[in-house]
Amino acid sequence: MEYVITKAAQRPSLKGLWDEVPWHSVNAITLDNFLAQSKSRHPRAEAKAVYRDDGLFIFFRVFDKYIRCVHTEYQASVCEDSCVEFFVEPRAGRGYFNFEINCGGTMLLFFQEQLSGRPGARIAYKPYSIPWELGRQVAIYHSLPKVVEPAIETDTEWRIEYFIPFAIFEHYLGPLGSIPGQVWRANFYKCGGATSHAHWAAWAPMGPELNFHLPQYFAPIRFGA
Repeated sequence: MEYVITKAAQRPSLKGLWDEVPWHSVNAITLDNFLAQSKSRHPRAEAKAVYRDDGLFIFFRVFDKYIRCVHTEYQASVCEDSCVEFFVEPRAGRGYFNFEINCGGTMLLFFQEQLSGRPGARIAYKPYSIPWELGRQVAIYHSLPKVVEPAIETDTEWRIEYFIPFAIFEHYLGPLGSIPGQVWRANFYKCGGATSHAHWAAWAPMGPELNFHLPQYFAPIRFGA
């Protein structure tokens, strides 16, 4: 399993236009690996990614129901809301970043620094809350209001599109160098942990544990030339 991220000839507008020129020929992936705990709801979610010289663009499209969104502060527990997430490890052995954004556009963003551990033991990570002066550089489009309460109980499509400057990664990892040809590892998720029909889905298959913070289940993402 590998996702190839192409370089966009034109900059996405961040207006939630799934088929606009920078996106219309980009392959979409489907987040259809549902964890066993998702017994009552399996919403359809898709994602795309492209890049430019200065950063990465991520686009989620979700066909959902029982949509709820109450967290409005940066670094709040948005995974409890109707939420999409992108976890990415740019450098093997250095750690990963978790970008979690609810349907109202509120984000949680951490860097999980990988620590050296005993051979054969589970790898340990040290979390760093990414400060707002960096987090605010992530430009986010959201198609739903900032707060969705009471929940939307009818079938609804919602979208999250955002731009991640490479500078955020470099703040923790140092210079990334030339991006074309690089292979990172990542996973894309859809969740709604505290909605009336809780569910958890991933792009790359996972094990039985209800935990997205398991980089061993990340899959390669390759930056095209």
